[in-house]
Amino acid sequence: MKRRIFLMRAGVAIGATGLLAAGCSTTTTKSDAPEERTARRREIDAGADATLTRLYSTARGAKELADRAQGILIFPRVLSAGLVVGGEYGDGVLRTGGRAQGYYRLAGGSFGFQIGAQSQAIVLMFLTQEALDRFRNSKGWTVGADATVSVARVGATGEIDSNTVKQSIVGFALTNVGLYAGVKLEGSKITRLDL
Repeated sequence: MKRRIFLMRAGVAIGATGLLAAGCSTTTTKSDAPEERTARRREIDAGADATLTRLYSTARGAKELADRAQGILIFPRVLSAGLVVGGEYGDGVLRTGGRAQGYYRLAGGSFGFQIGAQSQAIVLMFLTQEALDRFRNSKGWTVGADATVSVARVGATGEIDSNTVKQSIVGFALTNVGLYAGVKLEGSKITRLDL
């Protein structure tokens, strides 16, 4: 009986891993038609605009921080799902000076007890040129290994914590109800998309 339960759990974990791996591909196929790529870029850009609008209305000081940033990486919709083995992925855009400079995919995984799915938006602000250059020159950039991202903290007054803005890369996570302070970005890999 114990062996049967073990085999069932192992099967579920392997199946979930396979599904996540299939959904977390880091490149687009070369057969994508140009109009499909254009539509995908427009969809990501529209989502990024909406995400920034929500962020600026949720966290006082976020707009001023964005104005100081050398670049902003916006993932409008990062899906997290899992059953024992979890993962997350989402596509986004890097903007400098308000203009799109490239499209990227965030993918990550986690182990431990978890069940269900959720969606959130992730915004990374590169506050120094050095941090932005390191990101842009990488072939695959992993949070925690290639750079530390300080998750923004918002105080009781709604202002961004002053210690947060002293970091070279500041991250924000937004759910449907507002800012999410408990996000864990360590180990998330970001790669450039061929869009």
